[in-house]
Formats: sequence, C-alpha cells, structure tokens
Amino acid sequence: MSIRRLPEHLVNRIAAGEVVERPASALKELVENAIDAGATRIAIILSDGGLARIAVADDGCGMARDEIALALERHATSKLPDELIEAVETLGFRGEALPSIASVSRMTIESRVRGHDGWQRTVDNGVLAGEGPAALPPGTRIRIEDLFARVPARRKFLRSPRAEYAACVDVVKRLAMARPEIGFTLEHDGRRAMAVQPAAHRAERVAALTDRALIENSVPLDHEREGVRLGGVAGLPTFNRGVADHQYLFVNGRPVRDRLLVGAVRGAYQDMLARDRHPVVALFIDLPGSEVDVNVHPAKTEVRFRDAGMVRGLIVGGLRAALDAAGHRSVRHVSPAALGMWQPGGSAGASSAAGPGAYGRPIIPAPPPPGPAQGSVFDHRADFTAPPMARAEPADAAPPAPGRYPLGVARGQVAATYIVAEAEDGLVLVDQHAAHERLVLERMRRAIAGGGVPAQSLLLPEVVELDEPACDRLEARAAELADFGLELERFGPKAVLVRAMPAMLGSGEAKGLVTDLADELAAYDEALSLKERLDHVAATMACHGSVRAGRILSVAEMNALLREMEVTPHSGQCNHGRPTWVNLDLKDVEKLFGRK
Repeated sequence: MSIRRLPEHLVNRIAAGEVVERPASALKELVENAIDAGATRIAIILSDGGLARIAVADDGCGMARDEIALALERHATSKLPDELIEAVETLGFRGEALPSIASVSRMTIESRVRGHDGWQRTVDNGVLAGEGPAALPPGTRIRIEDLFARVPARRKFLRSPRAEYAACVDVVKRLAMARPEIGFTLEHDGRRAMAVQPAAHRAERVAALTDRALIENSVPLDHEREGVRLGGVAGLPTFNRGVADHQYLFVNGRPVRDRLLVGAVRGAYQDMLARDRHPVVALFIDLPGSEVDVNVHPAKTEVRFRDAGMVRGLIVGGLRAALDAAGHRSVRHVSPAALGMWQPGGSAGASSAAGPGAYGRPIIPAPPPPGPAQGSVFDHRADFTAPPMARAEPADAAPPAPGRYPLGVARGQVAATYIVAEAEDGLVLVDQHAAHERLVLERMRRAIAGGGVPAQSLLLPEVVELDEPACDRLEARAAELADFGLELERFGPKAVLVRAMPAMLGSGEAKGLVTDLADELAAYDEALSLKERLDHVAATMACHGSVRAGRILSVAEMNALLREMEVTPHSGQCNHGRPTWVNLDLKDVEKLFGRK
C-alpha cells in the first residue's frame, strides 16, 4: 500500500474533528475571535441549540476582502506576528478554527474595516458558494448553518438540542467572566437568554452570571507568589452546590478545565465540605507566558505549567488564607422556602398559657447533667436559682447588650440542639454540635502544629473488637495516631486496646472513634502519612469529641460557644460543609407577625 497525500477537504474534516466536537466548540472559537479582534460588544444568536444556526456579531476591528479569503485557509492567522508561540497573548493562534468549521457546515462571513466597504464570503462544506459586497457596521458577523449536516457519523453522536444549548451557554458564561469589560448578549430561538453589560470588576460579572447572592457570600482573592498572581472570588463553604458546575478557572484570561487546578480547589475546601458538595469559585491566574504552555490541545482548554507544584500551592494557600479571614461567616439569611414554613399561631397556643413562662415570669433553663465534660470548650457554669420568692435576694447581673457581639448573646436553647441568640440585626440560630465540632477541629490543628495533641490516659483501658484487617491497619499507624493523642495497642488478632484518648475530646466514646478511624484508614493510600491526611483524621476525632445534640447547656456555656465561634476560622461551617449558624433578620420576624 503506497503513501499518498490526503485531499485538502478531507484534511480539513479531520482537523474539524479535533477542533469542533459540537456546536459549543464552534461557538467558542467564534467568540474567542471576536474578543481577539478588540470587540466591546458581542451578540450571539442560536437556533435549535446551535445545531441549525450559530450567529456571532461583534464591533471589533473587522477584516478586509483579501483577509477574509485568507482566514479560511488552514494555519493562516493574524495572532502570531512572529514565531514565538510561547509568548502568545491572544485566545486563538493556531489558524485552524474557521477552515475547520467551514468544512462541516455552511459558513457566511461578513466583515468591514472602519472607513472601508464591507465584504462577505460564503463557504458550503469546504466549497466556495459565493462572495460579494455587504452592508454592515464596522466589525464582523459570522453565521454557521446546518453544522455536521453532511457528516452523519458525527451528527448522530451529538446530544439533544437542549443539552447542546446548555453547553453553549456554559461556553459563553466562561468567556464573559474572563472579559468583564465586554458586553455579551445571547438569544436562543428568539428568546433573550443572557444579557450582561460591561462591568468594572470581575466579581460583579461572576455574580451576574452565576448567583447574585455570591457577592455577600464570598471572599475576594488577591495573592501573589514568584510572579504568579491569583485573583477572583471564592464562595463560603456553606454556599455550595451538589455539582461542580460553578467552578470557573482562568489562566491569563483563558477559560481552562485543568485537573491540577480542580484538584487544588478540592484540596483547599476538603475539610469544609461534604464529599458530595462542591464550592462556587472563579479563579483567575495571571503569569508570564513563558511559564505556561497553552498549546497542549487544539481546543486550548488544557494548559501545562512549568512549575505546577508552585501554582497548586498558591491556589490552596490563597484559598485557605481568604477563607481563614472570613472567620465565623456563613450563609447568613434563612432561605425564602424555609421562611415560608413558618405558620401564624392559632388557638393551640392558648392551652399552654399556664405552663412555664406564664404571667411574665422568665423561663428558667433546666440544669445540665452533673459534671462538666473534660476538655470542653466551656470553662464556667451558671448557677441556677429558683424564681424570686418575695424575699431579699441578690439581683442577677443584666445580660450583655446584643450589639456588642457579631453572633449576639444567648437567650435560650431549642430541642436541646439549637442555641437561640439575639443579635443586633435579628435572631441567630446555632447548631451546637456542628459548631463545637468545628471548634474542636481547629483546636486540634493548632495542637498538632505545636508539636502534638496532649493525651489523657484512661483509668481502665478499653478493648475495641474489630475485624483483623482493620486491626492491622490501626497497628501499622499506631505511632502516627499517638501524635494525635490516641494511644493504641494490639490486643489479640481481632481487637485493639485503647490506653489513652486525645485530652481535648474529653470522655468521648473510644469504640466509635476507633471504628471510624479504621474505616478512614481503609480508604487511604498506604503511601500517605496521617499528617498528610490530617484533615480527615482530625475531623473524625473532632466529631466524636463535640457537644452532642440533645445536651442541655447553661447560658454561660452557650455564650462561651458563641464567643469562641467569633474568633475561630471557618466556624461558619462544620467539618462536613453544613452551616453552623443562620440569621433570621429582624425584618423577616416583623413580616411573620404582619408588622411590615
């Protein structure tokens, strides 16, 4: 079999298979060309999810008559004035997109340079179908019709028009975020689906294209290391989603989908989110062109960094620092759906008029179980006295003013699980177990960083029975677990002996802790140390050493918990990503009672 050159039209179709996978791929190339042309406004029109028609109009520099013909030839581009491909600053540079798209669709290009007449050229599946003068404002209009109509093998693998439309919207969103100074409009089947005006800041554009609530539930990013700059916005851990469709990553203004960057985001949030929840972030990385290779794939969505470890460390460190600075912040307001669950009181409340708290007397909280928990966050207990009995007694100290504290002052406890506090702007509800779990975790982290967690020896060592593989895993990591304050000893083939527990966990249940740790170790790579898995191990221990739901707390204990939350990083969410507190605004309370 002899070697032969492939015909030009077949070469273009092969190239189209790499560059144009679906309508969204073609749309991406056209919008990137408009951005590179210096457009300030880009209008996009889709029909049937982009399968029937894709039209992109811009007010950029435009193309002259001879440039239009040249742009439809392979590897012809205006974006590489010299041969330094590593110094490219434009989104496109390969010169493959337009001829590839034109080989699998009917493409019409209309363009006009300011001060000159316009011209149009139509190519039908790689064959010139016509050209001539065109009337249009300065800029370029490109229309693609019947994509893959003559390539049935590719057409049948496309998804439904609705799914293809969703992919097109995602492409436009990412490019619009990358260039907030450009206005974008998107119409689909005659309906306006997106319209964003030029914005001064990236955060405004990101919020406009994702969720307006992101502005008040995010932290800004601005970090720099070794000439690499990290900017953008990061949602609070409690402002999360069930899928990772709201993670936007940009390198030098180019939207990318890079495993390194996605892994860095996951690592930064790993102990603040449940495994099935994902953060909302928009990260913008700017670095010299010599430090990144954007020519990895024809679609240009993958990049390769010269120093990948440094970039990953910058992302993880920058996100951690920004979330640390957020302190106890959480998603503040109760959702409208939850607020709608409240019902006005009726006659049922009258039957309890003679119950506790009637006749204006204060409700006295029930005393807590005897004996404080060892290693508890609480240092004091309030003295519980009977209601006044018409005798001379010292007056109780007046409660502090709510305005002095961000999370207010405790007023009571509901269902022995939720703390009710009064803040300056309304009511604060705190999940005592979730909040204390986070406080214990952060305290354990500080202890480990300071040299190790203090251990509390048990008066009577406890035997925990497990299967033999679990015992083997625990025995192999016994020395490392001792750094966490947990001292274990093998006790026969199917049991371990617990001699000491982490002091800060108090009198936690040894069996439950050891069992959960054995399960955690089963999921780890044996090559990783427990210090590298610090967040998982510490989170498991913190969960077992926290104030449980169902424990009655004194007012002093509740206020101690609130005060420590206010000064502890990440205390707005528990170790699994759920909020530890929510705010019921005073205006919402007034609405519930018809005052406003």
